[in-house]
Amino acid sequence: MSSPLLEVRDLRKSFRTYGTKIDVLNGIDLTVEKGDTIALVGASGAGKSTLLQVIGTLDRPTSGTVLFRGEDVFGMGDVALASFRNRSIGFVFQFHHLLPEFSALENVMMPALIGGMRRMDAEPLASGLLRDVGLEKRFSHKPGELSGGEQQRVAIARALVLSPALLLADEPTGNLDRKTSEEVHDLLSGIQKRTGLTLIIVTHNERLAARMGKTIRLVDGRIQENGNP
Repeated sequence: MSSPLLEVRDLRKSFRTYGTKIDVLNGIDLTVEKGDTIALVGASGAGKSTLLQVIGTLDRPTSGTVLFRGEDVFGMGDVALASFRNRSIGFVFQFHHLLPEFSALENVMMPALIGGMRRMDAEPLASGLLRDVGLEKRFSHKPGELSGGEQQRVAIARALVLSPALLLADEPTGNLDRKTSEEVHDLLSGIQKRTGLTLIIVTHNERLAARMGKTIRLVDGRIQENGNP
């Protein structure tokens, strides 16, 4: 029997601010199977984004374990961990984080180039993804020349360029109007169904949460409920 894609065991994360310890995650246990779609919901400050950042290895936990296909990812050294993250996890953030001096095509290619892929190989991958997200006429446009919704589509394409097993999205529609949000919801849903990738989304949007297979509610750094919305 194969291992789950992701296992989180007794995950804890604390910060110190002005000498005061702040406990953000307080013993999270979570199992994610390949192809799961999960919404992380809860009030601001509940620990949702922190949990996503630790799962995505952007931040290390204070204690606890994150297993990816049975391997303890935080047992890796920094170089190996960065390579794993680039290869296996895609990220979509609320504010896009596109590089303003590069075109849409160059932004999408960036993870592949960082991973050592030749430009001649990365460019057709990026071009295909931009077509998939409806931006076939925006290849040469820089982020400042794109609408908010178009920038988020570029960010989604960038997150997918290396075909990650896990896509993490932190409030991907939080900065968009309702119509554009629905378009991004449809896009993410369509991509997940077509590719079968595993998707975890932090959201305050109940409509988006309802489209996920599972909803996990965080309260004060703990999972309150775990099941269908």
